[in-house]
Amino acid sequence: MTIDYVLEVGRQALIVTLLASAPMLLSGMVIGLLISIFQSVTQIQEITLTFVPKIVVVMGAFVICLPWIADIVLIFVRELFSSIDTLTL
Repeated sequence: MTIDYVLEVGRQALIVTLLASAPMLLSGMVIGLLISIFQSVTQIQEITLTFVPKIVVVMGAFVICLPWIADIVLIFVRELFSSIDTLTL
């Protein structure tokens, strides 16, 4: 196991983490921006108005994107385990 192999696995893990979390983060950011604009226009500063829609939208994005997220993670794990079989320690 060389340092190049460890760095490559770490890089791939970071990419998989970013891809797997992107749908929830982006949907939360978009709904947060829309709610902020709505609050600025109407001058309603209710704290629950920001959290409840964000939670609902993020959970919805998670449920909708779950098969895609699972595929990305499984592909990474399969490649990782297949490379361990050929790796000489």
